Amino acid sequence: MENQKAAMTVHSIKTHSGHISYAEAGSGPVALFVHGVLMNKHLWRHQLAELSDIRRCIAPDLLAHGDTEISPDQEVSVTANAFMLREFLDALKIDQVDLIGNDSGGGIAQIFAALYPERVRSLILTNCDTHDNWPPEAFQPFVQMVREGGLKATLNAMLSDKSIYRSPGALGPAYEHPESVTDADIETYLRPFLRTEQRTKDLERFIVAFDNKHTVQIEHKLRELQAPTLIVWASDDIYFPLKWALWLQDAIPGAKQPVILAGARIFFPEERPELFSRYLREHFTTP
Repeated sequence: MENQKAAMTVHSIKTHSGHISYAEAGSGPVALFVHGVLMNKHLWRHQLAELSDIRRCIAPDLLAHGDTEISPDQEVSVTANAFMLREFLDALKIDQVDLIGNDSGGGIAQIFAALYPERVRSLILTNCDTHDNWPPEAFQPFVQMVREGGLKATLNAMLSDKSIYRSPGALGPAYEHPESVTDADIETYLRPFLRTEQRTKDLERFIVAFDNKHTVQIEHKLRELQAPTLIVWASDDIYFPLKWALWLQDAIPGAKQPVILAGARIFFPEERPELFSRYLREHFTTP
């Protein structure tokens, strides 16, 4: 008998940090999915569909991303995003979650888990910013471009010619099969950043604020984290090599041996959704 999948719905809720947009599907214990830079809740659409029979799956848009609305003076650092997640869960009256993070969202998930361990039923980390590898060397040229004021032109170029997004000089290296990323997906990810001048500035602020002090300073708390932790890592990621999965395994007391996806790249939740969802299901249902 097939699992019953719930329809995904999109909502917005007011917090001190802003009006947070989020997608959700299913019912039961909550699984909270945290995306990274340049992405939004759309990244997790497959997991929300596949796991809605056993979890209330929720995927918010981070500050400065997607459809989340913030004031021009709202702090958007990764630690500010971890604070926002606490406010978001409080607003929804959710006490505990299975926490899943990817890319900079994985760094935010680590910060959240370190600051609020009582809110984390379990933790799942994919390729992500870890300890002093933030921002990673391969992402530094993009950060420098943003610092030099080129973000708006770069976003416009990728939206005008979607092949630029898929190219080796842009987001192509983040995908195992960049040619399979649809024009609609690219529009969904990037168009919100250009809706207003302020939205572009907010993304600039998010990227310029990247600093490994945020993860380095919570290392001691991460080393006390007892939450059962699953680490699923793409082997061919140029941003976050395998050594960081091993670092996390060593640092987090509740971590299992990492699951390595041969040939995969950072956005494998989008490219290998059935496989990833299977690992998540096993993690959620195994005592």
